[in-house]
Amino acid sequence: MAAHRKPRQSPLSGHTARAAVTLALAGAATATGFDGTGHAEPRLTPAQVKAEVDRLYQEAEAATQKYDGAKDQADAAQRRLKSLQDQTARRQEQLNSARDALGATAAAQYRDGGIDPAWQLVLSSDPERYLDDAAFAERAGDRQAAAVARVRGQLREIEQLRGAARVVLTGLRSRQAELKRQKATVDAELGEARRLLSGLSPEQRAAVTADGTGADGSGRASRSASDGRAPLTQGAVAAPDARAAAAVAYAYSKLGSPYVWGATGPDAFDCSGLAQAAYRSAGVSIPRTTYAQINAGRRVSRSELQPGDLVFFYSGISHVGIYIGNGQMIHAPNPSAPVRVAPVDEMPFAGATRVA
Repeated sequence: MAAHRKPRQSPLSGHTARAAVTLALAGAATATGFDGTGHAEPRLTPAQVKAEVDRLYQEAEAATQKYDGAKDQADAAQRRLKSLQDQTARRQEQLNSARDALGATAAAQYRDGGIDPAWQLVLSSDPERYLDDAAFAERAGDRQAAAVARVRGQLREIEQLRGAARVVLTGLRSRQAELKRQKATVDAELGEARRLLSGLSPEQRAAVTADGTGADGSGRASRSASDGRAPLTQGAVAAPDARAAAAVAYAYSKLGSPYVWGATGPDAFDCSGLAQAAYRSAGVSIPRTTYAQINAGRRVSRSELQPGDLVFFYSGISHVGIYIGNGQMIHAPNPSAPVRVAPVDEMPFAGATRVA
């Protein structure tokens, strides 16, 4: 019977096996692009990289402004919490002193042969509950009632302060969570931009990050009078007042400073940080974020721009520069470029404000 059995064949043998392996390798190579990745990404042209990097920087700038706003609120909440804690500590000291005084009087009364109900306050493990006894005030004398009333008021003040501190602390934790979210967003956007730029040659990368305004290789704008970027003392358009002139002078002094998101100087800036620092140097306090800075003064049209005006960009008001005249501004662009001079029309114009 065994002689009539059909011989078992290997599913892949000889020629067939080699052909199958060859096809499998070819398919794998096609799927991976021979580089070990799941799917080969098409190489972007420098122009496509520039467009994508610009988009990433814009999104990162918008997230940075949200981060700056949340940090401003978190800092304010931290200061408020510290103030409430200090007030609570002072009230607690006053309460302790008042209770010590009541305790001394109670002890004297006890030695004299009894203790008035008023002095039972200091012996109670729950003074506020004891004070809630409506009959207590009637049993206490006028002087005792006044002292106890002060203690009652101090207890209530302390509880109110502690309640306010709990509310502020809840808000602070919310702001801190928002900071963490926005920081993660900024880090992701900037990381992707760095990855795209790292795939370019040095020459391509320089072309992609160039501002197109004739800045020199150091990143510092030329200050010659011929290029329309001279300081105010060298024939540029005059600022309308001393504060605007001081803000513009400060911005000029920071040309070449690095962009660092969240920074307000003196050695590094993000866009709204530079605007805030410039006006702070002129003795004027303006808000921290672009979407608040645009309301820090009187709105002006593009045709009315004067040096010192703040110019804003994009529909979300996510970028700001300081106008210096002749269609130019000084701004902190993004991590690939330092503080520099650029044309106002380099980005979508959203509005302008003359700081009040």
